[in-house]
Formats: sequence, C-alpha cells, structure tokens
Amino acid sequence: MTLYIDNRTTFEWGEKWEEIVKKAVRTSLDYEEFEKKNEFECEISVSIVTNEEIQKLNKEFRNIDKATDVLSFPMCTFDIEEVPDYNENDEIILGDIVISIDKAKEQSEEYGHSLEREIAFLTVHSMLHLMGYDHMEVEEEKEMIVKQKEILQQAGFII
Repeated sequence: MTLYIDNRTTFEWGEKWEEIVKKAVRTSLDYEEFEKKNEFECEISVSIVTNEEIQKLNKEFRNIDKATDVLSFPMCTFDIEEVPDYNENDEIILGDIVISIDKAKEQSEEYGHSLEREIAFLTVHSMLHLMGYDHMEVEEEKEMIVKQKEILQQAGFII
C-alpha cells in the first residue's frame, strides 16, 4: 500500500497523526479484504486542509457552498467492466481523501471524544466511500454505520 499524506494547514501534523491515518486506512482495507479480493495493493492520498479549502472543494465538486468534514474522491466505481488505473508500482489508485482539520476539531469537541478518534473516523468513513460504499439510502447508511464501528473497534479507536 502506498499512502500519501499532504498537510496543507498550520496544524502540527507529525508522526502520531500519520500513524492514526495509516492504521485507519490499513484496518479498513483489511476489514474489506480489499487487496486480497482484488489481488493488488492500492494507493491512497489523504490531504489535511482548512475549512476554507474544503468549502471551495465542496462547492466545486458537489455544488454545496459550505465547509464539510471530509470529502472522498474515488478513482474507480468497481463496475464489472471497469479497468482501474494503476500506479508505477502496479497498485490500484483507489482515490483521494480530503479532511478538514477545523471540522475534525469542532466535531471531536461536539461529540465529546478525542481528535485522534475523529480523524480515524473520518478516514474510515472516506475509505468506505473509496471502496464503493455510499449512504444515500437508509439501508446503505445502516451498513456503513456498522462497518465504520467495527473497523474503528478493530483498529482500537473505540472500545
């Protein structure tokens, strides 16, 4: 697995935070047996941004002019006939995750849990989107909620 992390904020992003994101990504992939099923490893990009930057992206790509906590940009839809893009290491380019550190801080306080847990949750949530899950319908949302909780428990972010 190749994981690129790009901090475009003034937030002190160090090894601790990289390990949280890496653990959330790895546990998500393992939970879904993604690499085993696809017989390829994958590449994921994670960008840490401000509310201002994520609001611009949200407006551009979703036509919603407000900040959000996380955006997911899957590179494949996993249709039977779709051939995914591969990087120079023959890894599937799974997609991009964009996390607002400002929203993550706000939500961790609002929900009464740590910033570490919130960053892990946002990463797991977005990883599920990159692997083809959505929550537009009630049943899809229920499935994602269960998966998110189980992945976070497996990774040790919630008990």
